[in-house]
Amino acid sequence: MALSANLFLRQSQSLVMTPQLMQSIQLLQMTHFELTQFIAQEVEKNPLLEFTSNDEDMGSNGDREAKDERFDALEESSDDGFDRNSGDLTSDWYESGNTGHTDRLSDELDTNFSNVFPDDGSPQRADAPELLSQWKSMPGGEAGESYDLDDFVAGQISLRDHLNEQIPFSLPNMADRLIAQHLVDQLDDAGYLQADLGETAERLGTTPSDVERVLDALQLLDPPGIFARSLSECLAIQLRQKDRFDPAMERLIQNLELLARRDFATLKRLCGVDEEDLLDMMAEIRQLNPKPGSGFETGMSEAIMPDIVVRPSSDGGWLVELNPDTLPRVLVSQSYFASVSKTSQDHAFLAECLQNANWLTRSLDQRAKTIMKVASEIVRQQDAFLMYGVDHLRPLNLKTVADAIKMHESTVSRVTSNKYMLTPRGLFELKYFFTVSIGSVEGGDSHSAEAVRHKIRLLISNESPDAVLSDDDIVDTLKKGGIELARRTVAKYREAMNIPSSVQRRREKRALAKVASY
Repeated sequence: MALSANLFLRQSQSLVMTPQLMQSIQLLQMTHFELTQFIAQEVEKNPLLEFTSNDEDMGSNGDREAKDERFDALEESSDDGFDRNSGDLTSDWYESGNTGHTDRLSDELDTNFSNVFPDDGSPQRADAPELLSQWKSMPGGEAGESYDLDDFVAGQISLRDHLNEQIPFSLPNMADRLIAQHLVDQLDDAGYLQADLGETAERLGTTPSDVERVLDALQLLDPPGIFARSLSECLAIQLRQKDRFDPAMERLIQNLELLARRDFATLKRLCGVDEEDLLDMMAEIRQLNPKPGSGFETGMSEAIMPDIVVRPSSDGGWLVELNPDTLPRVLVSQSYFASVSKTSQDHAFLAECLQNANWLTRSLDQRAKTIMKVASEIVRQQDAFLMYGVDHLRPLNLKTVADAIKMHESTVSRVTSNKYMLTPRGLFELKYFFTVSIGSVEGGDSHSAEAVRHKIRLLISNESPDAVLSDDDIVDTLKKGGIELARRTVAKYREAMNIPSSVQRRREKRALAKVASY
C-alpha cells in the first residue's frame, strides 16, 4: 500500500487554560485585600480603567441629581415664599418684607435673632479658629479634606525600646551595654532569650562570665521575667522579685511537668508540704506571667470584613446580600478611549487595554454572582442553624452545594476559601458550614460534626467535680440523645478542643474547688 499525504477538516472541543481564564479562577479565591491590590495594579497599568468605590459613585451621580432637584424646586417656588412642590418655606421668605414677623417674635420671646450671627452675615464658627482647621472633615470645613483616624492613634512602645530605656541605669559600663544590646536583639516576642552565651561571648570577644554577669543584671529589668531562657527560669525570676522563691517553691518550679499532669500527690512529696500549702503555691504561680514580652506586641489586629451579610427578611426568610464595601467598582472609560483613539497612532495597544478592561469588569461581575449563588445555597441549607444555633447545624459538603447551583466542586471550594459571612449568630467563615456527617441511632437524621463537638463541650463544662464524665460516659449520653459515636472519636474531638482527660479534669476541678473555698 502506497503512502500518501491527505488533508482532513475535523472539529473538536477542548478546554484551553488561557492566562485570562487562569486569572479569573484566581479572582474567586482572592480575599478583599488581595482583590483590592490586584485591581490597583491593573488600574495602574491600564489607562482605560478607573478604580472607584460605591460612595464616590453616589457622590458623583446621586448628589448631583439631588442638588438639581432642589435647585429646580427653588426656581419653581412662588413669590409668597411657599414652595407648593415641597411644602417648605424658601429662602426668599426670610429675605423679603417679613422682617415684621421676626421683630414680633423677638418681642414676645425676649430674644434678639439678629445677635445670632455676626455683622458680616456668616455663621459664627468658634472662639479658636486655629483649632477648627485641624478638623478637616467637619461639614463646611475650609480644608475640605477627610482625616485618617490612624493619625490619632497613640504610638506603641516596643519591647526593645522599653528595655533600651532601662539599660543605661543598670549598666553604666559601655562594654556591658554593648553586650546587653546584643542580648536584646536575641529576644523573641514572648521575652525569652534565644541565644547561647558561649557563642555570644566568642562573637563579641569577651568571656562567658561577663556575658552571664550582664544577663543577671538584665533579668532584673521590667517586665519581670524578661531575658529568661526557659519557663521555669521565667517563673523563678518573678518569684525572686516577690521574695517568694523558697526551697519548696523551687522544687515546684523544677517539676512543672508534674503540675501540668495534675500529679498533686507526687508534688506534695517532693516539695514537703501539705495539700493546703500546695494549693497556695499553685495560686501564686497562676498570678505570674509566663510570657512577659507579650504585652509589647507591635502587630496590629486586623478586623475581618464580611463578604456576605445575612439578615432576617420581612417574609420570615433570610435576606442574603453582598457587602458593598468588599466589592470595589472598576469602570471602563469609553469616552477616554474614543478621544485618545482619534489622536493616538498605537491602536493595537489601546485595543488590548480595552479588551483587558472589559475582561476585568466581566470577571468581577461573575465573581460577585458566584459568591452570591454559593452563599444563598449555604443559607438555604443551614436555615436551622441561623434560627436555633449550632446544635442544629446540618452536615454539608461541597458536592451538595455544587450540584444545587450547577457548578463544579473546585469552584465552590475556591469561593468559600477566606470568605466570611455575617449572620445574626455571628461572623463565620464559609467553610465553617461544611462539616462531616455523623450517623444517628436507629437510622434517624445524621448530625453535624461541629454540632456534636459543641454537645461534648457543653457536657464537660456542666459536669461537677464529684461526677466527672469519662469518654465512655459521654458516648452513652450522646447515644441517649440519638447520636451514634465511638469512644475513640469522642477522645479525638476532646483532644482537638484541648480538653484534658477525665482523670486530669477531676484533679483540677477538686483543686479549684478547694482554692475557691479558701
